[in-house]
Amino acid sequence: MIRHIVFFTVQEEHLEEVRAGLSILTAIPYARLLEIGTNVKTDQLGTEIDFVVYGEFDDEAALAAYKAHPEYQRSIERVRPLREKRIAADYDSRTAVTRPLSDLPDSSRPVE
Repeated sequence: MIRHIVFFTVQEEHLEEVRAGLSILTAIPYARLLEIGTNVKTDQLGTEIDFVVYGEFDDEAALAAYKAHPEYQRSIERVRPLREKRIAADYDSRTAVTRPLSDLPDSSRPVE
């Protein structure tokens, strides 16, 4: 499964417009789960981020289909002029670290 995470920073006067623009993404098929979250800013170092888009996709093809959908472009057209920063990351959850690497047998540890 591919996890797609995008962070947005927005000036206060555009928060609701950007939230509405990002909400367009939820109408696009292909995601197992797609959420638009407002940062509650409880982390002392994470107060700059305003919105988080979090999606789970079966594979890279599903993520590509999501990004090729016309509603994705419509969301971009509404949000891009209003946002300040956008930071995105995608990763394959099958290769994600899910326990301390020290718990792995020596033969399973990554080579440095």
